[in-house]
Amino acid sequence: MGEQADRLACGEWYLDDEELRQRRLECWRRLDSFNGAAADDDASRAQALASLFGEVGEGALVVPRFQCSYGFNIRLGADAFVNANGFFMDDALITIGADVRIGPGAQLMTALHPVDDHRRRREGWERAAPIVIGENTWLGASVTVGAGVSIGQNAVIGAGSVVLHDIPDHVVAAGSPARVIRRTPAVVEGLQRGVDSSAVIPDLTI
Repeated sequence: MGEQADRLACGEWYLDDEELRQRRLECWRRLDSFNGAAADDDASRAQALASLFGEVGEGALVVPRFQCSYGFNIRLGADAFVNANGFFMDDALITIGADVRIGPGAQLMTALHPVDDHRRRREGWERAAPIVIGENTWLGASVTVGAGVSIGQNAVIGAGSVVLHDIPDHVVAAGSPARVIRRTPAVVEGLQRGVDSSAVIPDLTI
């Protein structure tokens, strides 16, 4: 691993170089296979996705077209669903929990550029911070999630929202920037996937 790739992996400021460009090119070749598969060729899409992502849980589904930067930084949980035209800028790790639903046109963006240092921004310096989406969370259509953001489990993010700060478990959030609108029922402690989801704590108002 070269110096810039190492700096990127460590979350430090780095400059793009030939090694990173080649990694993205290899990712895009695999994306060509995924996005170019025939409508009924589920096997080819599944094979391309497995070779592209760092982890693909059982039953996970991504609808083409899909785009990402490197692919190997994406961890997709079991039965997660990503609708059409998603873009995951996975310069850092993107972890998506089981049963997550991501609407069409969503963007998960891990890249950061200098804000106050105009010279370094002109030179192309950047760094990346990971994104985490908790289990059973729903991102509506065209949601954008910024670098370093964690969204809790059982959360709902309204369509078109821009999420720039962490969102806790069991809430509905919306807006630009997204803010918590209300809470949703919290799953009873110990309730696991596949167990009756009607066993919940009553809704709380805020």
